[in-house]
Amino acid sequence: MSDSPIDLADLKRRMEGAITSLKGDLAGLRTGRASANILDPITVDAYGQKMPMNQVGTISVPEPRMLAIQIWDKGMVSAVEKAIRESNLGLNPVTDGTNLRIPMPEMNEERRKEVVKIAHQYAEQTRVAIRHVRRDGMDAIKKAQKDGDIGEDDAHNFSDQVQKSTDAMISEVDTIISAKEEEIMQV
Repeated sequence: MSDSPIDLADLKRRMEGAITSLKGDLAGLRTGRASANILDPITVDAYGQKMPMNQVGTISVPEPRMLAIQIWDKGMVSAVEKAIRESNLGLNPVTDGTNLRIPMPEMNEERRKEVVKIAHQYAEQTRVAIRHVRRDGMDAIKKAQKDGDIGEDDAHNFSDQVQKSTDAMISEVDTIISAKEEEIMQV
């Protein structure tokens, strides 16, 4: 077999990057317990630009069902509070000077199902990203074969390797999402 027309390790790294992104997205979904990651997708209008929540204050979890944010700039308190209220996460912060306390409300069955739908959307986005990486690999193989760099048998072998990597990554996404769904639906 000749030198690979594609970097299989790079393709695998890109697919794993999509899965890492999925894990980060899922960590931000509410499961009934407080997690500082839930605030990751929220941005605050600060100093004329959008900033992530963790760049305007310190986020902590003092109790299992409570988040706390110690905001560094007193002038940012109302902007942070507004961003949390408008985030569509169903959170209602309580202001105490430069500190915000965010009690985590109990999740009802309907809200759990909504969160599961969001988790499945994240999973589908990850599957699509993995398939895009697969397509890039397959295109590189076809180009190498067309240019005469590899033969038909080698092209078939490389295609099989790319497909096996893709199938393994999609299977990992399915495993991750089913575990997260079980965690979310747990009362």
